[in-house]
Amino acid sequence: MSRKIVTDPVTGMKKCRVFKRCGGCQLQEPYKDQLERKQQKAQRMLSKFAHVNEILPMDDPWGYRCKVQNIFGLDSSKRIISGIYQSSGQKLTAVEDCMLEDPRCAPVIRTLKKLMKDMRIAPYDLRTGRGLLRHTLMRTSFTTGQMMLVLVTAGPVLPAKKNLVKALLRSHPEITTIVQNICPDGMPLTLGERSEVLYGEGYIEDELCGCRFRISPASFYQVNPIQTEKLYNCAVKAAGIGKGVTVIDAYCGTGTIGMICAKNGAEVTGVELNKSACRDAVMNAKLNSLENIRFYNDDAGRFMVELAKKGESCDVLIMDPPRAGASREFIESALKMAPAKIVYVSCKIETLERDLKNFRRGGYRVTYIQPVDMFPHTTGIETVCLLEKGEK
Repeated sequence: MSRKIVTDPVTGMKKCRVFKRCGGCQLQEPYKDQLERKQQKAQRMLSKFAHVNEILPMDDPWGYRCKVQNIFGLDSSKRIISGIYQSSGQKLTAVEDCMLEDPRCAPVIRTLKKLMKDMRIAPYDLRTGRGLLRHTLMRTSFTTGQMMLVLVTAGPVLPAKKNLVKALLRSHPEITTIVQNICPDGMPLTLGERSEVLYGEGYIEDELCGCRFRISPASFYQVNPIQTEKLYNCAVKAAGIGKGVTVIDAYCGTGTIGMICAKNGAEVTGVELNKSACRDAVMNAKLNSLENIRFYNDDAGRFMVELAKKGESCDVLIMDPPRAGASREFIESALKMAPAKIVYVSCKIETLERDLKNFRRGGYRVTYIQPVDMFPHTTGIETVCLLEKGEK
C-alpha cells in the first residue's frame, strides 16, 4: 500500500490523503493558522475569567503520538489491511502511515500483517464475531526508546505465538515487550481484564520532568509526552509547590503530576479509579524513591466527598478530569474543603468553562490561564488554570 502522507508542492505542508474519511485530524492547514485558531477560541471562552496566555506550540508538530492503535480487516481481494475506525462509526479506514503517530510503529504493523497472513491469524470481524486479532496497541517512549506491542485477541489461543514473537523480534529488535490481551467482548479498541506477557517485562518506562514512569497496557498516560512536560511544568509552577505543601492529586493516572510535586518536596495524596494505573503509580513512586506520596484506588468524586465529610483539606488541589469535566459532587466537595489553590488541568475547553463558572460561584478567582497545544492538527486544546480562594 502506498504512503498516505503527501507534501503540498506550493505550501510545503504535509497533507493526508484520508483526511476527510478518517477524522483523526480535524485541521489540515498551516500550523501557525491552527495555533491562531486555538488561541482565538481560548480567548473567546476563557478571557472572562482572566488573561489568557499565548498557547504553547510544538517545535515539530508531527509524529508525536506515543500511543498507537490499529484495527485489522480484509479488503475486497481478501488481503489483510490495517487502519483506524472512522470518527463517524465503526468502519475501517485503511491507513499505512499516520502523520501524528510515532513513525517507528508503522513498520511493525506492516510486518505483523505479513505474519498474520503466513500464520493464518484472521482479523476479528465485528459484524460476524469471527476472527482472532481485534486490534493492536503500541506504546513508545521518546526518552528511553522502549516499545510495547499489545496484541488484543478475541480468544486466549494465539496460534504459533512463540514463532510469531520470534519473527517480530527478528524484524524489529527495537520492541522491548510484547503482551497478549484477551478481550472476548466489549467495545472496539478496549482491553480485556486478562493479559499474558509474551516477551519482556510487560511494560515500558518513560522519563518526564526528571521522573521515571512505568506504563502498562491499560494505564492512562498522556499521548504527547513532549507537550505534557510543558503542561506539567506550568501546573507545578503555578501552584507554587514547595517543601511541606500538602497536595491532593485527583484523577492522578500513573501519578505523573503528583510525583513531580513530591519531588519538589510536597506531601501528596493521589487518587485514581483505574486499577492498572494506580498499581503503576505505586510502582512509580518506588522507582523514583519517593516516600512523601501515597495513592488510593477510588473514584475521585467519591474520594473527595469522604474527605470533605471528615473535615480534611489541603493546600493545593490538582485536578485533571476526563473530557466530561468534574462532577457536581467533586466540585461541591472541593469547595467545602476550600484549599488555598486549585490547579485545573483540562483536556476539553467547553467543560473547563462550565466548571470555572461553578468554582467562581463558590468563591474562587482564576489568576492564571495557560493553553497548551497538546494535539496538533486536531481541535483539542489542553489548558492549565490556577484558581485561588477569595477576592483580590
